[in-house]
Amino acid sequence: MNWLYVVLGAMVGAPLRYLTDRAVQSRHDSVFPWGTFTVNVTGSLVLGLLTGAAAAGAAGSPLQLLLGTGLCGALTTYSTFSYETLRLAGTGARAYAALNVAASVAAGLGAAFAGAALAGAVWG
Repeated sequence: MNWLYVVLGAMVGAPLRYLTDRAVQSRHDSVFPWGTFTVNVTGSLVLGLLTGAAAAGAAGSPLQLLLGTGLCGALTTYSTFSYETLRLAGTGARAYAALNVAASVAAGLGAAFAGAALAGAVWG
């Protein structure tokens, strides 16, 4: 049964990732990968919130599999982040490549910590 939770979450996360990426990127006239940045930071926030909820006993294993492994696993994308960073560096946009790495790590960790803190405030 656990695999079904993962599959259901991924069935929502993958199209959500694609649609969000396209919607966000179409609104920016920049080589910076705003769409990937957005889905990765959003996924980090959701995963932090879920982790905090689970630590407080408010989220069980099925919800963790559905949202954490399935939804967030399909929504976020380390491989696209890596590819886009390499592409930026390879086309001479090294400053954007460095900014992508620094901002993605900082914002992703910040979002995860914020989500965990919010969960602690709500369920802790």
